[in-house]
Amino acid sequence: MAGHKVALLGRRARAIAWAVAFVLASSAALHAEVCERAAFEAVVDEASTTLVKLTQSNTPVFQNKLRTLKDKRRWTHDQFLKDGAVFVRDEKIAEYDEKSEQLLIKINTQGGASSNCQVLQELRGTMKALVDTQNAKWAYMFDKIDRELAK
Repeated sequence: MAGHKVALLGRRARAIAWAVAFVLASSAALHAEVCERAAFEAVVDEASTTLVKLTQSNTPVFQNKLRTLKDKRRWTHDQFLKDGAVFVRDEKIAEYDEKSEQLLIKINTQGGASSNCQVLQELRGTMKALVDTQNAKWAYMFDKIDRELAK
């Protein structure tokens, strides 16, 4: 009989534990899963601002290095367009561009009218990956031209 009571208490305890867990999970889901549209917009705005600053700060420096290389090599304008192209277009740069394009497609399909915080977290991760990809692309391009200038 004592064993039966223990088993019954064990089943009740498990049932109560499951019920409490369900209520807590449901409550947490209600609170954690609703995110305002402004939160989605803020993530996109922050990443966009970072990408614009990245481009604005790197482009003039990179262009100056290209001009320095043109002068160092004494390239004509036509030679510069032909020989300088490898510093802005190659297989690796194309891979960065392709990855960025895929991330942008993903960003365009995330969020939208969603208020799901999980989607917001995914959007944050995708935006971070886009910024990281662009940082890596710039680092690669600068490394490539700096090595050429050092010759």
